[in-house]
Formats: sequence, structure tokens, C-alpha cells
Amino acid sequence: MTKPVATPSSVDLRQRMIEDMDMRRFSRETRRNYLRDVGRFARFLGRSPDTATAEDIRQFQIAQHDAGMPVPTMNSIVSALRFLFTITLDRPDLARRLVRAKHPRNLPIVLSQNEVARLLDATTSLKHRAALSVAYGAGLRVAEVAALKVSDIDSERMLLRIERGKGGRYRNAMLSNDLLIMLRAWWKAGHQQGVMHKAGWLFPGQQVTKPISTRQLHRVVVEAARVAGITKHVGPHTLRHSFATHLLEDGTDVRVIQVLLGHTKLETTALYTKVATRMVRRVTSPLDKVMALMEAKAAPGP
Repeated sequence: MTKPVATPSSVDLRQRMIEDMDMRRFSRETRRNYLRDVGRFARFLGRSPDTATAEDIRQFQIAQHDAGMPVPTMNSIVSALRFLFTITLDRPDLARRLVRAKHPRNLPIVLSQNEVARLLDATTSLKHRAALSVAYGAGLRVAEVAALKVSDIDSERMLLRIERGKGGRYRNAMLSNDLLIMLRAWWKAGHQQGVMHKAGWLFPGQQVTKPISTRQLHRVVVEAARVAGITKHVGPHTLRHSFATHLLEDGTDVRVIQVLLGHTKLETTALYTKVATRMVRRVTSPLDKVMALMEAKAAPGP
């Protein structure tokens, strides 16, 4: 007798989605967020999401809008549900019903190089200083910093291997001489403390078998900023923003920065041109040239 083919309704939908995300090497944070957002939709339905209709999706998004859900949160839920319907349930017809809301992007908060120096100097341990130095010195996302392993340091090619970047993509990040020196100092100190192993995490958490959490790194940045007297609203991603902006101000081509950041779209990277203040200050206003001509004309002859 032929065995019946299992349908999504007859299996654990949550487990199927986890397996689909694992196959695509999604980060732990992305997996958690997608499961949370699909859970929101399931609670709205009051039944399994695999029974959803186009009208259910429409009513769900209307309810989100009417409840005053922030646009970024609404769009995050759209991403999670599109994955569920397109990949796990193979229902692209439903995924097309999801509407992504448009919203103006806020300009990123950027620290000056002096502020970055004060922030790093205000950290209370070599591990934390090294972790924040990686975030700034290589322009990594906080989840990418937390996921680094000792074996990801390629001192021969002066690169950091990012195995699970956004969307599960691989890329190489830059490794400067000063950053390598700091990481070697942390390796030596961590090895003496018994928390560093060649096959282990570069920044282990309280349990050495697990990496430092992104929440812990966020708390480290906030506390260091407070101690340093920095009043800007900062987090780990502020260091990534500052990395990109400072490179742009120093004349690095925006397309090179795009590769270093792992952006898929150039327009995402181009946002930093709006906050690169040193570039603005280097530009000579046409008014200055006009005033110089007027002064030269008004100057008495010999």
C-alpha cells in the first residue's frame, strides 16, 4: 500500500519552519523573530496558519494598522509570513497578499572618532573592548560579532570570515593590524582564564559553550556610553554606522563600503552620504567663490 504524503496540516508546522530556516543557515536571532511573528499571526487567527486565506491576511494587516503597530514591526512580520507561505507552505499566492508599508528611514546616529575612542576606553574588560572594537573596526552587525569563532580569524589574509551574516549569507570582513593585535591580546588573556579554545567562540558567554548574547553586547555599549559621557542614543549598531560613515569621509568608495557591510543594495549604503559631515565640510560653497570675485573687483587697483 502506498504511504500517504504528509501535508503541512498533518505535521508540526513550527518544526517544519525551523528546519527550513536551519537549511538556509538563518541566524539565531532571525529564527527567533520569525517564529515570534508567525505566532502573532496564529494568535490572531485562533487556528493554525496553514489554514489561512487571503481575506485572513488582509484582516490581520488591517488590524495591525488600526492598532497603531509601528511600521518597522509590521514589515518584520511581513518578512516572516512571506517566508512561511513561500518556503514552508509553498503558497506564494498568499505571500503576494502581504503588503509592506513604506516609511521614511531615519538618519543613523553616528559617533565621532573621538567619541568612539572614549566609548572603547570606558569598557570594563578586555573581552568587551575587543568585541566592540570588532563591531567598529570591521563594521559588523551585533549578531555577527556574537557568532564569531576563533577559527574565523584569518591572520594570513587579514580577514574575518562571517559565516552567518544577514539572510545566512557568507562574506569576508576587514581585519586591521590594530584589531588583530587586540584580538591576540584577548586570546592570550581568555586562554589564561580558561574560556578560550581554538574551536570555540571568539567571545564566549557566561557558559563557554555558548556565545555572548546580543543583549549583553547592547548593555555593554549603553553602559560604556554612559561612563564616557556620550549623550547620544547608542547601541552596537551605532558602531557599524560609524564605521561606514568614517570610511566614506576618508574617501573610501561607497561600493567598497557596500561589500564590507554586506549590503545587497547600493542605495542602503548610500544612506551614509547623508551623515558624512566631514565630506560636507570639505566642499567649497559656490558663494565663497562669488564673494572672492566680488572682493577682488572691489579691491583698489595698484
